[in-house]
Amino acid sequence: MPKRTIILGATGSIGSGAVDVVRSHPADFDVVAVSALRSKDRCEEIAAELGARAYVGEGAALRAVEENDADVCLVATVGVSGLRPTLAAIEKGMDVALATKEVLVMAGGLVMGRARAKGVRILPVDSEHSAVFQCLQGARGGSVAKLTLTASGGPFLDGPADLSSVTVEQALRHPRWAMGPKVSVDSATMMNKVFEVVEARWLFDVPVDAVEVVVHPESVVHSLVTFADGSTLAQLCPPDMRVPIQYALSWPDRLPAERASLDLAALGALTFRRPDPDRFPCLRFVREACVADGCAPAVLAAADEWAVDAFLKGRIRYTDMAKAVEDALANAPRIELTSPEAVYEANDWTWKHLSR
Repeated sequence: MPKRTIILGATGSIGSGAVDVVRSHPADFDVVAVSALRSKDRCEEIAAELGARAYVGEGAALRAVEENDADVCLVATVGVSGLRPTLAAIEKGMDVALATKEVLVMAGGLVMGRARAKGVRILPVDSEHSAVFQCLQGARGGSVAKLTLTASGGPFLDGPADLSSVTVEQALRHPRWAMGPKVSVDSATMMNKVFEVVEARWLFDVPVDAVEVVVHPESVVHSLVTFADGSTLAQLCPPDMRVPIQYALSWPDRLPAERASLDLAALGALTFRRPDPDRFPCLRFVREACVADGCAPAVLAAADEWAVDAFLKGRIRYTDMAKAVEDALANAPRIELTSPEAVYEANDWTWKHLSR
């Protein structure tokens, strides 16, 4: 039977990749609904092609989940807007293919707790977490010693020396991946790695200290898992987001794909190095967000969303983004993240604080 599927954020980069995966495997997926915040015409075109219902506008993602039944729901919306649709999908017993990093960063305990209670899977779509997930297939509990998440280093790995002069166009020019503007900027600052460490904590039930980040400019090794016996497994593939998207949607099966595979001899060498903390100051926020009590993780994600939006609109400089996040974390209120309403309260506080 084809897997009934919902695609939230169908017109974005991840959503478009999912549509391409479904298009390549029409017998394996039955898309029942697609959603988009904007791009009404494009969303309706996708729905017509796939025989699905189209939902567009504010609240469209949540309506798509509430009004349809599915086996798996791909959440590829932007920021905190993915939280309610994710929780709604879990409550209806759907597995969630999760691409929206902020959902687990802001409410990891809440989301994973509800998923366990409902007996559903949170299937990672990020290439790094997909790699870890693939390496862990068949592993027994307690056998993991360390997770290593790789980072391309983005467009500013080796320059320029003065990052305060970086333009929006430069920040969006990623050397390896084609992504939306928010994710592209997060990759440039390496805030995406901060989010991914927090996500890994929740997805794989490991302490933050057991997750490290290394720079790997070739973007071929997507993550590694080191086991208690000293052996390390890695997942390798070309930098193509359709690979982890397809694995999340098709899991536990692995479907064929007409895509280029690796030619290791042609690559010649794969390189790794530790990230420069001066060039990527956001990396220090992992500790602050995960060790602090209360709503620090939600404030972290909300502050980054505010900062990226302000940078893209020309209101602050590139280097001001890390300063904004630091300011919000230093002044975060005491709010326990025990409900979606608490997460939204922390999000609203952060936007008001930084917009003052």
